[in-house]
Amino acid sequence: MTEYKRIAYDLLRTFCIKVFQGYHFTEEESEKITDVLLAADLSGIESHGVQRLIRYHKEITDRMVNPKAVPQIVKETPLSAVIEGNDAMGQLLGVQAMEMAIEKAEKTGVGIVAVRNSNHYGIAGYYAKMALEHKLVGICMTNTEAIMVPTFGRQAMLGTNPIAFAMPAEPYPFVFDSATTVVPRGKLEVYAKRGNTIPDGWALDEKGQPCSDSARVLGNIINKTGGGILPVGGAGEMTGGYKGYGFAMICEICTAILSLGTTSNYIYKTPHRSNIAQFFMAADYGMFGEKDEIEAALSKFMQEVRDSDKAENADRIYTHGEKEILAKERILKEGIPVNDKTYQEMKMIGEYTGASDFLPELM
Repeated sequence: MTEYKRIAYDLLRTFCIKVFQGYHFTEEESEKITDVLLAADLSGIESHGVQRLIRYHKEITDRMVNPKAVPQIVKETPLSAVIEGNDAMGQLLGVQAMEMAIEKAEKTGVGIVAVRNSNHYGIAGYYAKMALEHKLVGICMTNTEAIMVPTFGRQAMLGTNPIAFAMPAEPYPFVFDSATTVVPRGKLEVYAKRGNTIPDGWALDEKGQPCSDSARVLGNIINKTGGGILPVGGAGEMTGGYKGYGFAMICEICTAILSLGTTSNYIYKTPHRSNIAQFFMAADYGMFGEKDEIEAALSKFMQEVRDSDKAENADRIYTHGEKEILAKERILKEGIPVNDKTYQEMKMIGEYTGASDFLPELM
């Protein structure tokens, strides 16, 4: 069984910064990448946290990610922009694009930025939440490598295609960040590292049949031999699988189609390129009335939801984003949990990048 131990956040952050500097990112760029990466761990989202270092190592060393890339704005209006990513690190493009969307929203009420030829950028919610401190609504989406099997299909055609939405409220903001598949690929990676089988209703094998073998499903995805993860709602129409499939299509339209980029079924098909597309939006809800009144209305409704009648044996109802805030408070005190396989990967990466001296001890 895979064992977990903990690493102090500050020590892990320093190590990750040094790692990315070893890949020839500047210190400022390395800090931005690291902050997005560890935001996942602090939220209790292991699948997108430090365990993804090995993915970034492979993509940087395989020249999919260009640490010296210079993104270009290829189309711009007062409300919108399209950025050609030129294979830059996804986190850097994500921060740049969301900052641009926020700047436009503060001037015009709405800012929308689409990005093409990017790379994996971590958790979509990070960028949506960037709008909160500016008292704006934030929306973010990304397409990914084809991993979702459409309703009635057996070939992966769409990505996990997450959609994130954030809006200020008290005492917790509303932050929704969800893949449009039942689970993201990173969850399968975690299960494979643990040697665990995956629950029924998550994935299909190469014949389009239910499959609980996480390694087999991942292998099929990597080798393009068929099968993949089911959309939210599961297989067929009876439990609403077509809804997750439809949400994934909306994400595909906002990212790849609007940017004239690459749809999920062509991602990672060009040698040494990811070709991922992303979408960032910020909106000033002050266009609809007094901001304080709108925030108060949302806060009131969210509290009414939390206070509503609980199911038998349930003692709490959470609103979206609440669990992650509570997890952050706890993890900052206790340290970030890291499984032994991820730690071995960190050792190898530390040696490769010259960051071994900064590898933290496990607690």
